[in-house]
Amino acid sequence: MKYHFNGFKEFKNMKFITILTLLLAGLFTSYTFAQSTNFNTQRNWSMNKKEVFFGAGATGFLGDLGGRNRIGTDYSLADIDFNSTGIGGVAGFRFRFHPYYATTTTFNVGLLRGSDTKTSEIIRESRNLSFRSIIVQLSQRFDIILFANERIGKRYSIRKVRGFRDHNEQFYIFGGIGVSYFNPKAQINGAGPWIALKPLHTEGQGLEGGAEEYSNFTATIPVGVGFRMGLSKMWRIGLELSINKTFTDYIDDVHGTYYDPAILGAMYGSEAAILSNPSQKNQQWFAPGTQRGDKQNDTYLYANIILIRNITYKNYTRRSPKIKFQGRTKF
Repeated sequence: MKYHFNGFKEFKNMKFITILTLLLAGLFTSYTFAQSTNFNTQRNWSMNKKEVFFGAGATGFLGDLGGRNRIGTDYSLADIDFNSTGIGGVAGFRFRFHPYYATTTTFNVGLLRGSDTKTSEIIRESRNLSFRSIIVQLSQRFDIILFANERIGKRYSIRKVRGFRDHNEQFYIFGGIGVSYFNPKAQINGAGPWIALKPLHTEGQGLEGGAEEYSNFTATIPVGVGFRMGLSKMWRIGLELSINKTFTDYIDDVHGTYYDPAILGAMYGSEAAILSNPSQKNQQWFAPGTQRGDKQNDTYLYANIILIRNITYKNYTRRSPKIKFQGRTKF
């Protein structure tokens, strides 16, 4: 059947499609501009400049000890041993100086753990080393806010005119620098008191042919992501995940090679001899001078649920007829 072109009908259809496209484009542009304007107005982001927060969560360790059922690395997330998850807490202060940028001071305290008994990888399991350590970190980071939906109060200052609900959602990434304190300890045969390992010089630190002494402090580089949502005008709840790269391989007291346990026992006691080499099978693999650690710097993780309090301005009640904000009167 032959097709007959109806020019007028086609013209009307094209006109309709064109108008519809322009309307949709206009709506999209208006929405985008409105979101951008809403994000950047003094009434929104600047009302969240100063915040304090606190929270709690879990810690993870990526080092020489523990790990999955394979030979691992200190920096691979695939080597996380969930059986050795610890607990931690955080407190901090955030100052937002730009719609997209903020700087945050954080204070973290946590417990890191690792044990060769929790892996079936034959070399690690035979090595039989373990540790736990408190980790205390003070850091300063730079936050980049990738997305924010911040709407506060009514759109119009007219009574009985419907505005919109308060919103305060943010998704952000961060990175910074910090310093951490650690103090590895272990038990003899997995029982009894926890004994500090550094004073035992388990790798012959400071002795002839041994390793160098290490510090209980290390610089750190925290990198992570965060998300938060509003509970009210003054309170938010959020989740932060961070990877903390260190500049030491001694958080678990394991780094280099085995030292002669007889010398360690004579110098620092039987505890030093036992904890430097607690292997109970395949002991020929762990003779003095053989590899004890991998010499890769340690990494640890934080996953914290945080509660945030806005302290930028006072939380006025609805009965207040007007408030002053940044030198202006708001009705």
